Amino acid sequence: MNVLFICTGNTCRSPMAEALLRKKSSVNVKSAGMFANEGSPVSEGTQTALSSVGVTHQHQSQPITADLLDWADLILTMTMSHKETLLTTYSQVYDKTYTLKEYVLLDGEFTWEKLKDAYRRLEEKRATIVYEKDQLQTEQQMRAFLREEQDEIDRLEREMPNYDIADPFGGNAATYEETLQEMEKYINLLIEKLEK
Repeated sequence: MNVLFICTGNTCRSPMAEALLRKKSSVNVKSAGMFANEGSPVSEGTQTALSSVGVTHQHQSQPITADLLDWADLILTMTMSHKETLLTTYSQVYDKTYTLKEYVLLDGEFTWEKLKDAYRRLEEKRATIVYEKDQLQTEQQMRAFLREEQDEIDRLEREMPNYDIADPFGGNAATYEETLQEMEKYINLLIEKLEK
């Protein structure tokens, strides 16, 4: 199993997840950043937090590449925004891309599937309206046509748990420790799920 973690700059959250998973399992693991510069070390706060739990991690940041995405059997982002941005550019990785929390938390799976279906219905209806009317609708007319679907999406989104892991970048030592503790919880759940 090849696991790729993705965050923004590949200096805090994704290398933290990479280091923890590497220490606790035999899974092949790498990390990358949506907007990473090539070759930056982990942030000082990340290094300090990892050291506090006995983890050393020699890391050089890297941007996302098609080769990295092909290498990965499972792609785990730190936020829904990372996931959405990634899928906008690389739609071929849709079936293997999740946020870390989304992948390990079973309670939101049913709601997530319903939400994806609701978005699909919304887009199909929008396309049908544009095709059948063969003219541009005003934004107000389009909203009225799509009100039922949008209400369903809004309801489902309110039911969704928060699948984001906050970025500690620029925070104090306590912020990095909180991120490490949260990350460790979800990495442990990930290992349990991968070992099933």
